[in-house]
Amino acid sequence: MILRDIIAQLQAAAPEELAQEWDNVGLLVGDDAQDIHGIYIALDADDAAIAGAKAVGAELLLTHHPLIFSPLKKINRGGFISGRVVELLQSHMNCYAMHTNFDASHMGRLTAKRIDLHVEAPLADIVTKDGIDYGIGVIGNYDEPCTLHALGELVKERFDALSVKLFGEPEQKVSRIAICPGSGKSTIGDAIRAGADVLVTGDIDHHSGIDAVAQGLCIIDAGHYGLEHIFIGCMEQFLRERLEGVEITAQAHREPFSVV
Repeated sequence: MILRDIIAQLQAAAPEELAQEWDNVGLLVGDDAQDIHGIYIALDADDAAIAGAKAVGAELLLTHHPLIFSPLKKINRGGFISGRVVELLQSHMNCYAMHTNFDASHMGRLTAKRIDLHVEAPLADIVTKDGIDYGIGVIGNYDEPCTLHALGELVKERFDALSVKLFGEPEQKVSRIAICPGSGKSTIGDAIRAGADVLVTGDIDHHSGIDAVAQGLCIIDAGHYGLEHIFIGCMEQFLRERLEGVEITAQAHREPFSVV
């Protein structure tokens, strides 16, 4: 299947215009006229993902996080990012990223569904396209309140996380839930303004966590990978349902760190 036809499917699912201005999504490395027989899906375009894609003979590496964020002045083996670009090109492999456009169109609601949350609206950076509101994260409610600890246990179980970190009193009751998968420090204010009892997110530092609690917002930090790895399974299902004759391989679940 020609890559540009696959890209059309990806853009229909998560239009690139939904991406944040600072982001870098789409076809980052490659040739949209290339014939694609195999796709490898991963969260990051790191060395392990590239090796995994090569091992199965995939011509397309599909990731959530973009390989290239900052401008590259040189394309050679001297830098670890430019070195990956060289490796991709020499392997005749393309690299396509669906980042904040996927966040706006899918990630928050996928996360909410995992923990049985009734979604009310997007949480932050809301834009309207064809009469539908898109944005980063979601805000929603439970019919019955639960404790912060119980919600933390649910998040850990449903996302197969090694651990979760709770900011706030474990026995505090929560029912209005904000979610921002990935790095959610910037949405703490949005969650407070939305009246959330707790924000489920990742990458929360000490001061941001305790300051949020002081303002009445508990936080469940399940890690950046901990929540966003669901991108892989979502896109695996999406592509299997739409692409015939293309081998789809999903990277196995692998936390990027260990807990001692």
